[in-house]
Amino acid sequence: MKSEERKMIAYIVACINEFAGSTGLSLQDAFIYLNSHGGIDFLVECYDAEHILSFQDVIDDLKLITRQAGGLIA
Repeated sequence: MKSEERKMIAYIVACINEFAGSTGLSLQDAFIYLNSHGGIDFLVECYDAEHILSFQDVIDDLKLITRQAGGLIA
């Protein structure tokens, strides 16, 4: 596995952790929610832009993206 891929995976795990903490979800439930509402795909596709933002900005973006895909967390 390339170094950049490892960094992306670590970043996505950190984002899931931060999202879970901000929403009161367990890590497993946060992953399931983000995965089923396009949040994980968004993090992968937009990694170059998102990883330079604060975690609060990323959480806000994830909430917006997942709401647009039918998620209920605001």
